[in-house]
Amino acid sequence: MPSSVVAIPPEHITGLVLAGGQGSRMGGADKGLQLLGGQALAWHCAQRLQPQVGPLLINANRHLDTYRALGYPVVADLHLPDTEAYAGPLAGFAAGLAACQTPWLLTVACDTPYFPQDLARRLAQATAAQGCPIAMACTPPDEAGSTRPVLQPTFCLIHASLAGSVRQYVAGGGRKLRQWAAQHGHCLVPFDDAQAFYNANTPEELACLQDMPPPHK
Repeated sequence: MPSSVVAIPPEHITGLVLAGGQGSRMGGADKGLQLLGGQALAWHCAQRLQPQVGPLLINANRHLDTYRALGYPVVADLHLPDTEAYAGPLAGFAAGLAACQTPWLLTVACDTPYFPQDLARRLAQATAAQGCPIAMACTPPDEAGSTRPVLQPTFCLIHASLAGSVRQYVAGGGRKLRQWAAQHGHCLVPFDDAQAFYNANTPEELACLQDMPPPHK
């Protein structure tokens, strides 16, 4: 499909910044509230995502008032039977889809502030071209000799009709995002710039992010 074609209007997509994790590799700190250039990582992600979508939400499970102060509605993980706290990104998917008032939901991780500025457009084009309800970003192989792309599964465009599916999967103990997506038709969308998906899981990676110049696109 030509890049000039907009498969799904931005206003038909709700953006969701996933900031509901434990931050275990960050020493238990709330990753979305760690600072980059004086602003919270979640704020940077929201600012980068906002021009690409219509409504925008933040998924968080701690410090809710602090997240609300960033200027966006906050949704916490759903309280589902037999699920533990911090059930992973799929719990964020379920919360976002439950609150979503548009046909599509686009998720991004809160610790990856330099994701592509054409993320929504390219994922939307792929879903239209291939007729599938899920599109995930991927980047080039990261090992010499490998031909397998590296999935970036938290950068995902999902049709709102899958709200019940993800909720049921999480309630049943499912935690593997790729396994859930495999139950439905889905496509992978390649992005050449792996550095755009650099994420800060640890204090050391956050320090590297501080020294990294923002990409132009």
